[in-house]
Amino acid sequence: MRRIVLDMQTALFSEAVSDALDKSDPDFCVYCAESVEQAEALCRSCRAYALITEVTRRHPRTLEDRIALGKAVKAKVPSCKTVLLIDENADPELAAKVRQTKKDGLADNFIYGSVSPTYLAAVIDAL
Repeated sequence: MRRIVLDMQTALFSEAVSDALDKSDPDFCVYCAESVEQAEALCRSCRAYALITEVTRRHPRTLEDRIALGKAVKAKVPSCKTVLLIDENADPELAAKVRQTKKDGLADNFIYGSVSPTYLAAVIDAL
């Protein structure tokens, strides 16, 4: 079973992503971090397969914050993949920066907030 840690700004969004993953592939066990600080600890304690973390323009979820979190998690759990989630419709400029982050090797992948639950699960499955 692959363990996924979610670090989202709102509980509602986090629950929606969790439900999408639970319904799409029973091989995923999803943990929702209640705070940014808890995300790293959860990844470490459950030996996460992937960390899905939302990127916004506000601290503590800026792109720079998320890259730092990914590096911190990778230092403790080298096999954990970092996936950045961005609302490309609300902030196309930031979405372009997130896409470049993947190209630069600073994240393992990225997902736009507008993708279908099936596609989300497929991307995570293919990491």
